[in-house]
Amino acid sequence: MAELTISSDEIRSAIENYVTSFSTETSREEVGTVSYAGDGIARVEGLPSAMTNELLEFPGGALGVALNLDVREIGTVILGNFKEIEEGQEVRRTGKILSVPVGDNFLGRVVDPLGIPIDGQGEIVADEQRVLEVQAPSVIDRQPVKEPLQTGIKAIDSQTPIGRGQRQLIIGDRKTGKTAVCIDTIINQKANWATDDPAKQVRCVYVAVGQKGTTIAAVRQSLEDADALEYTTIVAAPASDSAGYKWLAPFTGSAIAQHWMYQGKHVLIIFDDLSKQAEAYRAISLLLRRPPGREAYPGDVFYLHSRLLERCGKLSDELGAGSLTGLPIIETKANDIAAYIPTNGISITDGQCFFESDLFNQGVRPAINVAVSVSRVGGAAQIKAMKSVGGTLRLELSQYRELEAFAAFGSENLDETSRRQLERGARLTELLKQGQHAPVPVEEQVVSIFLGTRGHLDEVEVADVQRFESEFLDDVRKNHKDILDTIRESKEFSDDTEQQVVDAVTAFKKQFTTADGSSLVQDEDEAEAMDADEEERESVKVTKRAPKKDDAKGDTKEDTKKDAKEDTKKDAKKDAKKDAKK
Repeated sequence: MAELTISSDEIRSAIENYVTSFSTETSREEVGTVSYAGDGIARVEGLPSAMTNELLEFPGGALGVALNLDVREIGTVILGNFKEIEEGQEVRRTGKILSVPVGDNFLGRVVDPLGIPIDGQGEIVADEQRVLEVQAPSVIDRQPVKEPLQTGIKAIDSQTPIGRGQRQLIIGDRKTGKTAVCIDTIINQKANWATDDPAKQVRCVYVAVGQKGTTIAAVRQSLEDADALEYTTIVAAPASDSAGYKWLAPFTGSAIAQHWMYQGKHVLIIFDDLSKQAEAYRAISLLLRRPPGREAYPGDVFYLHSRLLERCGKLSDELGAGSLTGLPIIETKANDIAAYIPTNGISITDGQCFFESDLFNQGVRPAINVAVSVSRVGGAAQIKAMKSVGGTLRLELSQYRELEAFAAFGSENLDETSRRQLERGARLTELLKQGQHAPVPVEEQVVSIFLGTRGHLDEVEVADVQRFESEFLDDVRKNHKDILDTIRESKEFSDDTEQQVVDAVTAFKKQFTTADGSSLVQDEDEAEAMDADEEERESVKVTKRAPKKDDAKGDTKEDTKKDAKEDTKKDAKKDAKKDAKK
């Protein structure tokens, strides 16, 4: 057995190292104690130097955000698993304000409200960390909204246009197509993304708050199927998450989007939906014993949404001219837009698109109520071509809705002008119907809306309007592609372009067949013969009517009115046929 030997030199060296490294300074660290824990909330005693929104570290690595700074304790929202936090545990400060990682590598990924990937595709290498609570750009740092952001939805781009940097509220009852319209807007940016031009490309952020996990997965799959996931980031806080995550998710999405905006890029962010964020914030506030207000919401719930949505805007040229366009979604109950959260959203944003359940059930999709929907940016967010062809569309549809409600009590008392308005309004409504995940390029929208507002669909049956539009656009793509190219490049609808469209639709009508198999436009000889036969029948009707004995001295007022109505009907029919022949 070998003898144990101890070298005196080694002992001396160890003692010298210990003595030289020894410091007499003492460190001070604030330590708090959990006085209450439950429902995702913890109250911490101590930590007098803690800051608002500072991250606090609990045993096991759990983090919390300091929200309430009271005299004796701190109200903390736990982020993540809160079930292992118990009373009496120690809590330490981190000295860090709540922030999340951001960067280009987040495109095509699904992350939680802390920026941690949850799609099983590995870690994300971030460009930097960005604080969640930041001040919105000031008035000096902004410029007016004047660039259109095309949604691909005819009813929106023509009546309530959205510009880059605008905040347009999407509001309505559940299951009325709000999310579908927003997803279609993301898909419609695919053509711009393919150009590789930073001035045209739009990055998208979809924030899902309180949605079912299966719903979020379906949205991701829809974007992937449409090749739109490569320029989209999804921030998911499903219904199974804690209230703290649901409250935090919109701020996380906004931080990711602002990173690109301040680089001079264009970003679209969708909050789906802010009603659930407000409900989560209400739960947090009540658990923290904050005084409740209207509908039990805390007094600062307006500030919750305003400071979030004010971050959207169009930056000045000095800051790179980037933009952040916001589409917040708010859910109503029984179409009540006068409730607390809906009115807050309407007052904060630059306009709203109101989705009505009655229209949705009638098959009008997207079910946008024109009378209540508005865009305060207006024509500044439209190309000149759309303004020239769709300027009267909103007014015509509004008048149609009013007449339709009046005609429900009996249409026999309507004059001929009102009847024509009803007929054209029905065709315009049919024209604006659109399938899901089928956005329409703006140049094709211009052609379609031109047909409706200029009366080129008046002789087409309502049931044939959508088929007529679809087949005509196919014909234009094949035989008149120069029309679409001109509108796309010049963004104008000149007289020459208008004449080209008129010639194209006139020629197309001759080959279009209606649902019953008949031709839409008949030969001139047949049309003239039909006109002669109809005039003869009308004259026979007039001569066969024998005068009453009481009318020997002249026509009564009632007969005069009847004759006038019949003459008006005959003239209207003749005019309609002449227009059709032309």
